[in-house]
Amino acid sequence: MSDLDLLTQSLARNVKRWRNERGFTLDALAARAGVSRGMLIQIEQARTNPSIGTVVKIGDALGVSVTTLLDYEQGPKVRIVPADQVVRLWHTDAGSYSRLLAGTEAPGPLEMWEWRLMPGDSSASDPHPAGTVEIAHVTRGELTLTVEGAEYRVPAGASVTFEANAPHSYGNQGDVPMELVLAVSVPPVR
Repeated sequence: MSDLDLLTQSLARNVKRWRNERGFTLDALAARAGVSRGMLIQIEQARTNPSIGTVVKIGDALGVSVTTLLDYEQGPKVRIVPADQVVRLWHTDAGSYSRLLAGTEAPGPLEMWEWRLMPGDSSASDPHPAGTVEIAHVTRGELTLTVEGAEYRVPAGASVTFEANAPHSYGNQGDVPMELVLAVSVPPVR
C-alpha cells in the first residue's frame, strides 16, 4: 500500500471514529468544519485525498490534531516519529513545504511543524477556533507573518507567538529560503 493510500485510509477511519465519538452527524460536522457533506462522505469512504486546508478544518471542528486524523497506529504513551514517517502536507514547485513533525492531544490538539518557504512564497491560513495559539521559531531567513492584515518581521533566531483565531499567513519576502519550527495548540472541543 502506498503512503498516500495509507494516509487516505487512516483519514477515513479516524474522521468517522472522531465524528462518532463526538456524536456529530455528517451534516453537523460539515456545518462546523465549513466542508460539504459530500466531501465528508468521500473522505469517510476513502475515495478522495482532500487538501491540507480541508483536513485542518475537519480537525479543528472535531477538536483533534491533524496528526490524530492521519495516525495509522494506536501507539503507546511514548511515540517516536521516525524521520521517514514525517508527513509533507504542503509544497510548491519552488521548493517551499510544511512537514507535520509530531502531534498529540494535550488536552486539545498540539502539533509541531517544520516549514520552509522559498523567496517570494507564502501560505495563508483560515482562522482557527478561538483559543488557538501558534508559536514559531525562525531558524533561517526572515518570516513575514501577517495577522489580520498587519505584517510582522521575525528574523532568524527570533520567535513569535500569536492568537491564531484570525486570518494569518506565513511569507518569505527575502532572497534566501526561510525555515521555521511551528507549534499549534488548539483548545479541546467543549
